[in-house]
Amino acid sequence: MDASEVRDLLREVEDPDLGDDIVSLGLVNDLSVEGDTATISLALGAPYSPHETEIANRVREVLSDHGLDADLSARVDDDVSADEQVLPNVENIIAVASGKGGVGKSTVAVNIAAGLSQLGARVGLFDADVYGPNVPRMVDADEVPTATEDETMIPPEQFGVKLMSMAFLVGEDDPVIWRGPMVHKVLTQLWEDVEWGHLDYMVVDLPPGTGDAQLTLLQSVPVTGAVIVTTPQDVAIDDARKGLRMFGKHDTPVLGIAENMSTFKCPDCGGEHDIFGRGGGAKFAEDNDMPFLGSVPIDPSVRTGGDEGRPIVLDEDEDTGDAFRVLTENVANNVGVIKRRQQR
Repeated sequence: MDASEVRDLLREVEDPDLGDDIVSLGLVNDLSVEGDTATISLALGAPYSPHETEIANRVREVLSDHGLDADLSARVDDDVSADEQVLPNVENIIAVASGKGGVGKSTVAVNIAAGLSQLGARVGLFDADVYGPNVPRMVDADEVPTATEDETMIPPEQFGVKLMSMAFLVGEDDPVIWRGPMVHKVLTQLWEDVEWGHLDYMVVDLPPGTGDAQLTLLQSVPVTGAVIVTTPQDVAIDDARKGLRMFGKHDTPVLGIAENMSTFKCPDCGGEHDIFGRGGGAKFAEDNDMPFLGSVPIDPSVRTGGDEGRPIVLDEDEDTGDAFRVLTENVANNVGVIKRRQQR
């Protein structure tokens, strides 16, 4: 069987998101056949996302049905050369943002990072909330970064996630009182002077609002997409709308809307209580033609996990852990959609 015949076979493989076969979509970069092995490079850019894993498995299945082994690799073409990129070894940068504080943005960021690592990805978590850095506590990270001979920092690691936070660099009780230029300088140094290594995903926990840290990120590094966190409450939705407009003005794709604190299931009576309303995040996503990533209930175990430093997404026996796993998978799938659309 020659390469042309194999390419025709690959037309049987459908992209679950883009609604066509992978050949028509231009997702086959290179293809060669030697003996019973087809070597194929696919334009897949979201490692360990369920949908891209499904595509790769389907390719193997189709070729196996015709007596061929598949030697697969993945590569997406980027308009920016590696020399011009700030973080050339980071495939995808995911910004986690909220229009206001108190909606559980850091909790969502930590659980997405831990969830991606649990899927098998190489992950970094950058706590860019310079005024309230609490990610180290939420993952029980006691170690601080170490320095190399050329004065770059080696980030500590927890749950398979490489960590960097302002909390490592200031005293535990010291307030951070900085103006915009200092915020820009420190954030830039924190991602440029850190030995991140090769990462499939870097999750960036932004401070709430639309201030200096957000602008520094959007102007300095190639953000793949943003997750906007809100509660169902109208006040939170109003502020989330501002965050959506900020990313739109900087031509940054929004991966979707995550609704936190959606319902509270009473452990005593078994009833559900809509403390912050119901369905606000889903409606906000629908009204703005954005993907809805999922909702996470109010659950005391989320607070316990945050205080004790173990993200609930790692708990296989918790329904709320399932909610975070679904949210994480949807984030990864939507990263893949963005990357594959860029290849068309």
